[in-house]
Amino acid sequence: MTDAGADRAKRADLTQISKRLSYVLRHHPGSIGAELDRAGWIAVETVLNGLGAPGRPLDRAVLEQIVADDAKGRYEFDPGRHRIRARQGHSVSVDLGLAAVRPPDVLYHGTAVRFLERIRAEGLRPMGRHHVHLSAEVSTASTVGSRRGPSAVLLVDAGAMFRDGHQFFRSANGVWLVDDVPPKYLTEYGGDVSEG
Repeated sequence: MTDAGADRAKRADLTQISKRLSYVLRHHPGSIGAELDRAGWIAVETVLNGLGAPGRPLDRAVLEQIVADDAKGRYEFDPGRHRIRARQGHSVSVDLGLAAVRPPDVLYHGTAVRFLERIRAEGLRPMGRHHVHLSAEVSTASTVGSRRGPSAVLLVDAGAMFRDGHQFFRSANGVWLVDDVPPKYLTEYGGDVSEG
């Protein structure tokens, strides 16, 4: 195998491990015979043992690389680097300990075009997660929305929501979280998606 081929294979392996890590930390820790604590933490050793394959153990250096290289900053270690958790996106019950904060006046949400009719009628709902995820950048919202086909970006009047009593939280990786977004606070974004 060429060096380029070996690099591609390594990246593919890391991507697969990262997806499995996300699944375990956000949705199903029991898939590796573990539980998250109340704040979503799990021991690093438990993750290493649970995600390793027979004859292919997962070592700490690989896990550290996955966390460091994750473009979305989805994961974090505790200060002693003994525990790991997902920063948001859970479908299992956790309390991330985030304090409510005032959001920017405008936030964005990317979605597939095929969901727009339902969103116009019902607004944004967490759909099995704890919160709706919003972005401060149009380009990020566009990228997120395009994961499921042709996409649209929605402008969220976060300032009005905040004034009306909705609570917003901001995770350590910059994702804005809110319980839901009623339709009256949404408009379709018509500008350049590369902005922001």
